[in-house]
Amino acid sequence: MIRKISIKFLIGFFLIFSFSFVVLNQTVKEFIRTSNQNLVTSELVGLKNNSNVYVRQAFLINHFSSNELYFGEIAREIATDLNHTTDSSVGVYTVKGKLLYAPDSSLFQQQMQSDLQQAIDGNTAYSITYDRNKTTVLFSYPVVIDGSKVGILRFYKDFSSLYEQTGQIRQITLYIALAIFAAAFLFSYILSRHITIPLTRLTQASTEVKNGNLDIRLHFKRRDEIGRLAENFNDMIDQISRQIHIIEKDRDHLKQLHQQEKRFFDNITHELKTPLTSILGYAELIRLNGEKDRVFFDKGMNHIIEESRRLHAMVLKLLEVSRKNIMINELDRVDIGLILRDVCESMTIRAQRYKKTIEYEISEELIMLADGDRIRQLFINLIDNAIKYSLPFSAVSVKAVRSEEKIRLIFSNPSDPIEAEHLSRLLQPFYPAYSDSAEEGSVGLGLSIVKSIVEESAGSIMITNEHNETIVTVEFKALETAGNGE
Repeated sequence: MIRKISIKFLIGFFLIFSFSFVVLNQTVKEFIRTSNQNLVTSELVGLKNNSNVYVRQAFLINHFSSNELYFGEIAREIATDLNHTTDSSVGVYTVKGKLLYAPDSSLFQQQMQSDLQQAIDGNTAYSITYDRNKTTVLFSYPVVIDGSKVGILRFYKDFSSLYEQTGQIRQITLYIALAIFAAAFLFSYILSRHITIPLTRLTQASTEVKNGNLDIRLHFKRRDEIGRLAENFNDMIDQISRQIHIIEKDRDHLKQLHQQEKRFFDNITHELKTPLTSILGYAELIRLNGEKDRVFFDKGMNHIIEESRRLHAMVLKLLEVSRKNIMINELDRVDIGLILRDVCESMTIRAQRYKKTIEYEISEELIMLADGDRIRQLFINLIDNAIKYSLPFSAVSVKAVRSEEKIRLIFSNPSDPIEAEHLSRLLQPFYPAYSDSAEEGSVGLGLSIVKSIVEESAGSIMITNEHNETIVTVEFKALETAGNGE
């Protein structure tokens, strides 16, 4: 069972405040008790001193020495006078504790108390009696004249007003303390709620995240640590969502690549198997009766040669695609316009085979740093691809111009529309460019080889399809010619 932090806060605050209140109550109580005792003692000491002076004067005026008998004779006078002068009820006792006289003897008719016994023993003492709202003190001390104890004076004094006043002060103090503690407890409760409610929401939100809900967000209108914690929590969830999106995207991409790779190897297995089967079949037939039928022998050999060449070209393309680290040859100063013109002229025969034509417009002095053989291979692949996948009886257009510091090559041919989704993936190594109209023996490797050559030469390539026309644009950095001030 999970214990809420708010409950722990409240229990802790309650215990602390209860303990503090009890300690404060006892401290105030003890302080008032001690203060009252000090006041009572101080007043009784003054009372004793004044009464001693009065008794001495009475003995001196009548020229009596210390005499218990005389003390008994003036007991009424002493009690009456002291009763008026000290504002206390006075009882006069013998040295053995027998009451001689008291204006109000009922006040002294109580049982023998400790104060009187202490006076009989020669000590000064008092006892306090608490009776509901009344507090009284009995104060006794032995009267000593010239070193001899002649009797005992006992005073009855009411201190109710003192104790009532101090009691009120104690109550007021405790009420104020209780109010302060109650306010502090209420403030602590509100503060604990202010802290624990966001933590509770944060706990619930983290549980939601643990269960897979990444759409939850926390919004606290606070600028303290908890507000910052909520912002960090939201940023963390956003980061997790982005990472999961990237992972899912990479997963889908890997899955797609796996499927493309599988299709690629299925296709390449089929394409490699087809010429090998044909070569093997013709070779066996030639071995059996080739020498007897010269026409069949020539036909079979021509077919074997053609299939072997096709197989050779296919293997070379596979090697181009599978190369991970291409060793770049030393670059030369090359006029790629001359190379392109030569390729267009040589590819014209292949275009005629498809009943198509090549129209080219090539500017002079298109100079750049490149590997001439790789550039030739680039042009062959692009023009061959345009011939194979252009519409029937159409013309392939080739343009090469210099634009500022760039050489721009544009290869265009009429074609069926290509969706943007496929257009962006035509340069991938395992993606079949035109699967619906692919030529027999083609595995869709030409454009991926083109991309690798363009990247080797620090160029750029872009494929677009607009108005039923496919356009491949290649750009390279041009070198200045001698005529331009090299």
